Amino acid sequence: MAAGATGEHRFDVAAFIDERDIGWREIVTLIVCSIVLFMDGFDMYFLGKILPAIAVGLGGESVDMAPVVTNQQWGMLLGAIIIPPLADRIGRKPVLALCLLAFGSLTLWAAWSSGFTMLAVLRGIAGIFFSAMLPVGLAIIAEATPKRRRALFMSIALVCFSGGNLGSGFMVTLLLEDHGWQIFFIIGGIVPLAAMLLLLTIPESVSFRVNRNSADPRIPGMLRRLDPAVELTGNEVFHMGDQAEVERLGPLAMFGPRFRMQTILLFAICFFSLGNIALLANWLATFMLEMRDVPLTDFAYYMIIGYFGGAAGTLTMGWLMDRINPYKVLAVFFVVDALAIYAIGQVDAQVAVMVIAALIVWNFCQVGGQTGINNLATLGYPPEMRSSGIGWAGAMGRFGGVIFPALGGMALAASLRLETIMLAAAIPALIIAVLITVLGVMNKGMIGGVAMQGGQEGHGGQGGQGVQAPAN
Repeated sequence: MAAGATGEHRFDVAAFIDERDIGWREIVTLIVCSIVLFMDGFDMYFLGKILPAIAVGLGGESVDMAPVVTNQQWGMLLGAIIIPPLADRIGRKPVLALCLLAFGSLTLWAAWSSGFTMLAVLRGIAGIFFSAMLPVGLAIIAEATPKRRRALFMSIALVCFSGGNLGSGFMVTLLLEDHGWQIFFIIGGIVPLAAMLLLLTIPESVSFRVNRNSADPRIPGMLRRLDPAVELTGNEVFHMGDQAEVERLGPLAMFGPRFRMQTILLFAICFFSLGNIALLANWLATFMLEMRDVPLTDFAYYMIIGYFGGAAGTLTMGWLMDRINPYKVLAVFFVVDALAIYAIGQVDAQVAVMVIAALIVWNFCQVGGQTGINNLATLGYPPEMRSSGIGWAGAMGRFGGVIFPALGGMALAASLRLETIMLAAAIPALIIAVLITVLGVMNKGMIGGVAMQGGQEGHGGQGGQGVQAPAN
């Protein structure tokens, strides 16, 4: 298969990957990363569903769990800052294995917590590692997949991430009453440790190898394994498009002239979006129990149905982003998201169908919208800084994930009405819609220099890498 080689023996690896058909290697990579992200979603979100049960088991009240929630979010913030750049330096697979080992072990240990302080410490440290799973996993998928299917493959993986959230809801209905809260930490610890074996089935990213050392002798062999028919003379200079600015600045290139405004806007968008997700994921079940007398198991059933809305929203977003202006789609998603959040506080909680309907719409828009944001961050940065770009945008989201749940704990302690809390929670979704609109105008509807409307790809950058933000 011919790919990007010239008379000067320059070989564009990005073009080589983009010209390939989807094969079994890409499918296996998607499956493995999706399984890993499923466990990440399970471990990240089960805490909020059993928070009151843990509090009772440890001899306290729901409000005593606030430090546990806050510590977990601080750990996720720290991990999103320090670990993704590590993946850009030493490789995706080693970092993914480290994260599985660390958060699996710490989660298993937490099953034997003797008090709130011990649990808060263990969840804080575990948060460092499971917050990095999503950006690293998405980077692996993005770098193994041709760009014409990249958004769709990442959306499928994000459905599995949301599926971990869904799976924890099923576990609540099946296991909580008979086996107690500890079973969730046992399952959430053992399965990631076992999942480490799956990493043996996927290769390291060839894009990472080229960006770290274009003369790496392993690169030709990696390319031949991907395509035995590829023509290599042994004199190739491998490259991934225009790397000059990124090579000069490293991960800090996201704050350079080319990416600065995109980075600022993405950071703000992630702050509000992930902050809102953390608020509602950690406190909504408790709010409904204490303000509407909805039992945990009943609300878990409602959320299970609602999560199918999230899966549908994720796949819908991936399909739409490949075809029409993604910024317009995202803006509409978050306007409707705001309306759904407001509705959760207004509907009669004793009428199950009304609560479920509001949860379905909220999940469809919030989870689908976050999928779109993740895709913007993944496709908007070149491979050599992709994990850092996704991770640091996620870090700003985790900072929101510290602030917003803390406000939720304060709202619970202050005995605010649910209507007031949900009205306040709807405001960030409207802010996100405005910020996404600004980003879309700035980038002229393109992601990574590629116009997506109508499924026609018009190139405004090299190899589909890097949104061409205006220089300041």
